[in-house]
Amino acid sequence: MTYLILALVVSLIANVLLLWYLRWALAKLLYTSDNLGDLYIVLRIFENFTISLYEMEMFYGEPVMEELIDKIKLVREEIERFESIYDLTTDIEAVEETIEEGVGDEPTSKKTQEEN
Repeated sequence: MTYLILALVVSLIANVLLLWYLRWALAKLLYTSDNLGDLYIVLRIFENFTISLYEMEMFYGEPVMEELIDKIKLVREEIERFESIYDLTTDIEAVEETIEEGVGDEPTSKKTQEEN
C-alpha cells in the first residue's frame, strides 16, 4: 500500500512539473510569435516604402536601390518561412490589406484587435 501511495505522490509531482514546463514553453512560443509577426509587418512596410522610393523619377533605375529591394525581398522570403509561428498571434490577411491600402504604420496583432 505504501508503494502505491509513493507512486501516486511521485506521479502527482511529475504532472505538476510537466504542466509548469508546458505553460512556460507556450509563453515563450507566443512571445516569439508576436515579435516575429511584428518584424514581418515592419519589413513589409519598409519594402513597400523602398519600392515606392525606387519608382520615383529621381531614383528610377538606380542599381543600388535595385539591389536593396532584392535584399529586402530575400529577407522577407526568409521570414515568411516562419509563417506558421507568427500566424499564431498576427492576422496576416488584415496586415496585407492594410499594407496594400498604404496605411500600415503600426503592427497589427490579434491581441490588439481583440482589445479594441
